[in-house]
Amino acid sequence: MSKRILLAGLFHETHTFLDEITTASQMRIRRGAELLARRGDGSTVDGFLHVAARRGWTVVPALEAFAMPSGTVDHAVFEAYWAELGRTARDALSDGLDGMWLALHGAMVTTGSVDPEGDLLERLRALPGAAALPLFGVFDLHATFTPRMARLADGLVGYRENPHADAFDAAALSAELLARALDTGVRPRMRTRTLPIVWPPTGTGTADGPMHAMNECARRIEKDSPEIWAVNVVGGYAFADTPDTGVSVSVVTTGPDATTDRHLADLAAIAERLREDGVPREWSLDAAIDAAIVRRPAGPALLVEPADNIGGGAPGDCTSILRAFLARRLERAAVVIADPESVQALADAAPGARMRLRIGGKRSRLDPGPVETEIEFVSRSDGRFTLEDRRSHLAASHGIFIEMGPCATVRADGTHILLTSKKTPPFDLGQLRSQGIVPEDMAFIGVKAAVAHRRAYERIAGASYWVATPGPCPSDLTTLPYRRIRRPVFPIDPPWRPASKALEKAR
Repeated sequence: MSKRILLAGLFHETHTFLDEITTASQMRIRRGAELLARRGDGSTVDGFLHVAARRGWTVVPALEAFAMPSGTVDHAVFEAYWAELGRTARDALSDGLDGMWLALHGAMVTTGSVDPEGDLLERLRALPGAAALPLFGVFDLHATFTPRMARLADGLVGYRENPHADAFDAAALSAELLARALDTGVRPRMRTRTLPIVWPPTGTGTADGPMHAMNECARRIEKDSPEIWAVNVVGGYAFADTPDTGVSVSVVTTGPDATTDRHLADLAAIAERLREDGVPREWSLDAAIDAAIVRRPAGPALLVEPADNIGGGAPGDCTSILRAFLARRLERAAVVIADPESVQALADAAPGARMRLRIGGKRSRLDPGPVETEIEFVSRSDGRFTLEDRRSHLAASHGIFIEMGPCATVRADGTHILLTSKKTPPFDLGQLRSQGIVPEDMAFIGVKAAVAHRRAYERIAGASYWVATPGPCPSDLTTLPYRRIRRPVFPIDPPWRPASKALEKAR
């Protein structure tokens, strides 16, 4: 008889230091058949659906809620989500279920909860008949993975790569672990350890640095320990101020606790030994431009701006790089600015029309404000494009079909500016190409990202520079007003010692 599996999803990366509140109007909801229609779109849900089809499962699609990274979520959004999901899950349980599978991000914070994913798992488990069911799922490498999530789930599997080229694979793996539990009748458990370390997104790339070393150790543990079903190395999300924010490690296991805890200790030791490598060094903007001019690389020089990292919750409209491009009168430069007001102002412009426009600088109090400059209107579009790379970091949640909202392309001297209505992370070259900007032809490209752009842009880059600019996603975490994070924690409490001892010494 076909196994019946409940499918649901909750995906938001919450930047708690932003002034904005994320409301229901910003959430994309998929229900029922619309969830099943994600088959083939390259998302994590697609990864689950592929396994479900291969296994012959009957999928009971419930509800998925998603929004781009942004400010703290109105708790009413979560309660409305649960009200609908809870009804669907109760009905499904009364009809009979064999398991549950969730597509999560893992770094949501609401106005009423610092651990809504834990709340979700707890409420699901409390439904009649749900406690006895295997519950598996997938979550983002930048999650805030809490002990409660580990206690309530049988097996949650995190992405292993940053950029997240393996999100589909991680989802498929978690679904295969669910199949293993169903086939064998064995339910694993999770154990986790939250480390006294917080790294900015720029420190969580997996091609090198501490995350690379930790992942190598994790794969060895999986290979050498049959009782370990999966090992998660979680980079964490530094811009969510919660007690569990930061780096964590967790396992899905059937082995003894003592053995599992030794594995977790080994991973923690690597993180602590290499913790300094998770704090990047950034260039000044002018120094980076000067270096690129002297170097004259064969491909575009990338000026990567983590402080306005759209994938980290920033507005994508900060103006530092645009100001520098215009002030230096650079030729063949390109930058994307999320600015629906400017797009609307160009609604009736004809190609070649010239006008003054106030661009960007409208959504972060840290930015110096809009850049007023004369532009030449080039083109407009509906902002839809298909990812060139089906394993783009963007595909995990969005799938391969992207909507930036109405867009306009303009030129200011030698700078090409793509104006979008919806902030859209620069994780795929199709974003520029679809709007008539050929990235390979540029000498300079401003990139509002931290690490996730690398899979696309470093293929064409002649040079790349992380640059320090004003914005809400700084790499220097000591500038953020943490209130709820556990203490002491690196690098917020340097030197590496308990806060109480530091206080005693100060006295």
